[in-house]
Amino acid sequence: MKLKERNIQIAMVIITVMMTILRFILNEKGRVNPDSIRFMRFAHVLPTIDNTTTPVGYPVGIRLFTFLGFDEFWGSKALGIAAYLFIIYFCWKKKFYKREAIAVCGLFSFVSLFAYTMSEALIIPFVFLFLYTASQIITGKLEKGKAIFYLSLSLIALYNIRYSALFFIGGTGLYGLIFLRKKYSLVFIISSIIGILFVGAYKLLFIDYFNENYIKQVLIMGIHPTSKLLKELIQGLTTSFNPFIHIADPRGSFINYGIYGIGALNIFLMIYLLVKNKLSETEYFFSIISISGIVCSYFVQYFYSVIPLDYRIIGPFIIPVWLIYFNRLFRIFNTKTYVITGLSLLSGLAFTWLSKGNYLENRKAASDFLKSEKLDKVPIQFFVLNEESLERIQVAELLSTVNPDITLTFKPEDTLRRTTLTRYKVLQKIKINRNKYQ
Repeated sequence: MKLKERNIQIAMVIITVMMTILRFILNEKGRVNPDSIRFMRFAHVLPTIDNTTTPVGYPVGIRLFTFLGFDEFWGSKALGIAAYLFIIYFCWKKKFYKREAIAVCGLFSFVSLFAYTMSEALIIPFVFLFLYTASQIITGKLEKGKAIFYLSLSLIALYNIRYSALFFIGGTGLYGLIFLRKKYSLVFIISSIIGILFVGAYKLLFIDYFNENYIKQVLIMGIHPTSKLLKELIQGLTTSFNPFIHIADPRGSFINYGIYGIGALNIFLMIYLLVKNKLSETEYFFSIISISGIVCSYFVQYFYSVIPLDYRIIGPFIIPVWLIYFNRLFRIFNTKTYVITGLSLLSGLAFTWLSKGNYLENRKAASDFLKSEKLDKVPIQFFVLNEESLERIQVAELLSTVNPDITLTFKPEDTLRRTTLTRYKVLQKIKINRNKYQ
């Protein structure tokens, strides 16, 4: 049985890596978005600080891969695959939720994250390191000063990749307060305090130094009504916890009822299994981290402008509860549990193939265009009316995968410059092989 399961696991890992590659190769612009432009440009100009909108962790990660011969785009993809393989190796080496890690990271939603040029790809392995460190403390294998050092370090590392890791810091402190009578409670509280102090120092010494108005620019009270946020929360949770399809049809077709329905049923089953079987102290920590992360991600929308909650925003926070859930499923169904991941990968393959674009073809067209205009190795701008002009920005996203030193401009007068491109200028000379939907 062990040999059979090992073969299943090896096959699952290989298929997951292949699906990750297909996920961005069969996407018209290589699985990038407007934030990806900023990440790749930041990595390209390092050690110059390009912006403070994002922590430096992910751009530095991309930059490190450029030393191996990749450009910023391919470096981001290599980083995503390396992040996945590291998780599998680490969990196998440490005997830490090995089966569950393979099953969870093989779900199509997580494959989509590893294929994305976004910081979620890098933060996921650090979430596993954080959870492992916490479990070692709870089980008494890591104590006192050493425990505080490693837990604080993991929280600081998370924050240096995504600012939303502040919710991990808060969840860690909350767990310590809830289990105040436990001998390890002070470790969690002190580590959380150290994390908060680091956030304060980071704000004063880094963010304020480069952009003293950053907080004023991003904090806007009452930006969204509760009715809208609650609806998006329900949709975000049901798609994120749908193991097969994590993206609803933006046109609002009847198929969304099925997508939301499967996600809702899975959430109810998850709650049932977690309530039916008593949680261990480690699993309590996992649950608190997930719940606090989701709750904080919801409430932060009242004063911070982010996209609606979806698998990408809450993905890092729901990893702990996914691990507990699959742990319960393995107890009941043993190796048959891998069927869920297998079906998820199959549904992902069908979705990717049916909606396929051709990134390599589009990249070649973009590359030829930039070379012909002598804009492939110089800083360029791309004009759009506003950041909501998604269709126009898609052209800029594609160009950024060839020349990462691209900046969006909203000033019409900039279009008079030779180094400023517009959607019209580009599409006059190249044709983009588009996705049918996504």
